Amino acid sequence: MALMKRLPFDYNLDYRNLDLRANPHLYRVGRGEQGVLLVEPYKSELLPLWRFKTPGIAGQSAEAIWQLFQQYKAAGDFVGMDMARKFLQMGYTRSRRYANHKSGKKYDGPVPDSQKGRSGAHGREILPLVADPVKAASAEIFYRYWQSALADTVYQQMQQAHIDRYETLPIGSLKPKPSNL
Repeated sequence: MALMKRLPFDYNLDYRNLDLRANPHLYRVGRGEQGVLLVEPYKSELLPLWRFKTPGIAGQSAEAIWQLFQQYKAAGDFVGMDMARKFLQMGYTRSRRYANHKSGKKYDGPVPDSQKGRSGAHGREILPLVADPVKAASAEIFYRYWQSALADTVYQQMQQAHIDRYETLPIGSLKPKPSNL
């Protein structure tokens, strides 16, 4: 059996004009929340539901996203399921960020021009933690739904089938990247 390489999330696609429900072969799971605010038509279906200001709002939001996850599952739409999972995950991560940092900003100061477009501190100080129990409760709600999505056996099977069919290539079949030397 040949060794396989998994293809990364492709940020070069024209997501504004691309319907990934009609073209699921172009979708890449990626890592974490990659593409959550790009992939259409799912972004437009899920984003209006995504809220986390209070635990009550977070509960309604997570439940609505969970219901779409279930609808996508019933339709055999893995891309929709994965995007719903990403929105649940993003509900958790953003709620946690606000639970830890009232401003929602983790780092102090502006991003240096040389680091624009990159994530992480890149030399900036991490702001002190200021606990917000309301946002922490919202995060916990999203966390439970997110973990339920990850544990769903149909989701797991469809994810593996999607990866096997569309996201892997034999290692020797990839063209080497040109050297910058």
